Amino acid sequence: MAKVDFKPGTMVYPIPAVMVSCGANPDEYNIITIAWTGTICSNPPMCYISVRPERHSYDIIKRNGEFVINLTTQNMAKQTDWCGCRSGRKHNKWDEMNLTPAPAKVVNAPIIAEAPVAIECKVNSEVNLGSHVMFIADVVNVRVDDKYLDEESGRFDFEGANPLVYSHGGYFKLGQKIGKFGFSVEKKKKNKKKQ
Repeated sequence: MAKVDFKPGTMVYPIPAVMVSCGANPDEYNIITIAWTGTICSNPPMCYISVRPERHSYDIIKRNGEFVINLTTQNMAKQTDWCGCRSGRKHNKWDEMNLTPAPAKVVNAPIIAEAPVAIECKVNSEVNLGSHVMFIADVVNVRVDDKYLDEESGRFDFEGANPLVYSHGGYFKLGQKIGKFGFSVEKKKKNKKKQ
């Protein structure tokens, strides 16, 4: 199989399609859809979002220093796309997409009640990268829908939440789980016969 060169670009795939909510009061509450997001540190927990400075939410996040990353689902695909195509300068995305702002526990920005996971973030630093500014943030709280929690293990059921991902202009659902971290190197448990 031959390899073909592409021009340099963002070929990492798939990535989460998230809705970032921001605003310190209802008059400025807004939602921006972002795919340039991810985890950058686990201890302390940190993540990032990259936002174009011309976007309406950019000034809100820069001014307040807080935002919420709301994970999306297959059922939220239309809302996710619409909130990325329309500007909060001209639209009330909450009302027009029938989304519910709910209080966060730590930050002064709303969570999206319909999202299965809301990651509350406080801006730690900013990096001007060119077309986007990266907001590096400390994760200060995570709110999850209890219907996706496994009572025995306490783990979050991502497969049951039907997460929405983005890849090169398209939205996709995730497929079947094929393994867990470390499955390729874990030792097989020996069956002990009862005597």
